[in-house]
Amino acid sequence: MHASAAPARPVSLALVGNPNCGKTALFNLLTGARQKVANYAGVTVERKRGLLRLADSRAVTVIDLPGTYSLQPTTTDEQVTLEVLEGRRMGEDVPEALVAVVDATHLRMNLRLVLELRRLGRPMVVALNMADVARQQGLHIDLPALSAALGCPVVETVAVRGDGHQGLLQALQTLVDTLPAQAQVPACTPSLEDAQTLQAQVRAILAEVAPGAAAVRRFHPRLDAWVMHPVAGPLLLAALLFVVFQAVFAWATVPMEAIEAGMGTLAELTRSHMDEGPLRSLLADGVIAGAGGVLVFLPQILILFFFILVLEDSGYLPRAAFLLDTLMGKVGLSGRAFIPLLSSFACAVPGIMATRSIQHWRDRLATIMVAPLMTCSARLPVYTLLIGTFVPDQAVGPFNLRGLVLFALYLTGVLAACAVAWLFKRIWLKSRYQPLMLELPPYRLPSLRNLVLGLWERARLFVVRVGTIIFALSVTLWFLASYPQPAPGASGPAILHSFAGMLGQQLQPILAPLGFNWQISIALVPGIAAREVVVGALGTVYALSGSDDALTDSLAPVLAQGWSAATAWSLLAWFIFAPQCISTLATVRRETHHWRYPAAMLAYQFGLAWLAAFLTYRAASAWLG
Repeated sequence: MHASAAPARPVSLALVGNPNCGKTALFNLLTGARQKVANYAGVTVERKRGLLRLADSRAVTVIDLPGTYSLQPTTTDEQVTLEVLEGRRMGEDVPEALVAVVDATHLRMNLRLVLELRRLGRPMVVALNMADVARQQGLHIDLPALSAALGCPVVETVAVRGDGHQGLLQALQTLVDTLPAQAQVPACTPSLEDAQTLQAQVRAILAEVAPGAAAVRRFHPRLDAWVMHPVAGPLLLAALLFVVFQAVFAWATVPMEAIEAGMGTLAELTRSHMDEGPLRSLLADGVIAGAGGVLVFLPQILILFFFILVLEDSGYLPRAAFLLDTLMGKVGLSGRAFIPLLSSFACAVPGIMATRSIQHWRDRLATIMVAPLMTCSARLPVYTLLIGTFVPDQAVGPFNLRGLVLFALYLTGVLAACAVAWLFKRIWLKSRYQPLMLELPPYRLPSLRNLVLGLWERARLFVVRVGTIIFALSVTLWFLASYPQPAPGASGPAILHSFAGMLGQQLQPILAPLGFNWQISIALVPGIAAREVVVGALGTVYALSGSDDALTDSLAPVLAQGWSAATAWSLLAWFIFAPQCISTLATVRRETHHWRYPAAMLAYQFGLAWLAAFLTYRAASAWLG
């Protein structure tokens, strides 16, 4: 008989590789939904951690490190990768073993990093990713010879296939079984050789293991002749974005109506099965009207992210960055600003964090200051509510008028960012133009698995946000709008006598010139914490105002009856420039290490928002009568 085995200790494993090598796709394949996104302690660089279960049920913690070209860092994320590998980042697990993810179609660039990783003295497996694409290109790689040259196991992987990691799993099982019983992780800095020496070693290895190897053809001559053409390229990009915004309205109609009907039914059931009182009002007018009013826009947000993920996974977005590099240089931004600004269409927080790839401080600060002008997904609920209520659902040629208006709002945000950047760079943040240098990935078919995981992650974050921040704000707003109760004999809606009503009346002199009533004034306050809350806040305020029974089904009829079209257009103009949410301002503070920059951002955006809304209201009032 054998003594019972002691529980196996947990093992930590890091995925390291160049950008665009398929590292994150492989991480998704290994960990599935068992992953968590966070930031490294003390720095806003995103990291992903996940759990891998081996064949013997052994648990392995997998860390997806930021992509890097070398262990001689030039950017913040590359510095973090080196510090984690060397065990110099406090509070972070030191990886006991490494998986070097290599693009099999671009060995010349990728093997340099593998040679540097080898000098860390850590157990390592090389994952030769995109092996199927390499074979299609006629590239034959001698795996045993490559393994002997590198001194570690080399396995083929295809991260876009569900079973494309089987060889890696077997290699990891063997690696984990051979690790010492006690973790022994060297934490020394490797001796790094100069680039020429490393490149000579790479050429020697390639001559032995893949004599016909050459850098992957990054350009597709016929396709890139159109995609990157100075005239046809921008037109194609504009057409793609135009289709995206049309789809946001056209595809989301059915699921939005289903969610809206479900929330209306839930509110009605709550009212019919509960006695009248504070608890019923809290559930029906606070929770359901607030959180439910935001949840209805989930289909549109997912459609927007679907297109962004497809364009990113296909290799098109870096080409769009090169295409717009010259234009961005003319307004005073670095070409590297394109990716952070594009990320800001989802949320300004990751967009601002992504500016760490911009080396020049003034270029980086200019990008940070204008990133919030990109129309983030949190504004989409407000846009779609107002457009759906006040813009007719009619065709304009082959297009939908509502889609055209949404596209115009996004375009206005982009043009405003360009104008602000131009002023900043000539008045405040003067610096020379830095041309964009970025490796273009080959064109690829988007991975269905990556699309599903990406959409699932976005849906989960949105629902969690609805269930936490937006729920808490909705309950808080309900309390402020319900108490104190009006004195006996008081006239007007009860909400006017509440804390929220008092606040709305205090803000009225500032916002009245914009055409905003006291209900809008109240709803803008919780929007400081999260912009999506404005829609739910309007639902709560109008429900407690007793404005219309139709609110249980939709807020739109109430607004159509109570607002002028000029007010709606004014509010749309306000939200193009609207002051940032608290989380964005906090991120700016962490990135710039000073409060004067978020304060300046808040001040200039409030001024632009007020001026734009004022001019829009006056112009719309004169035009519409």
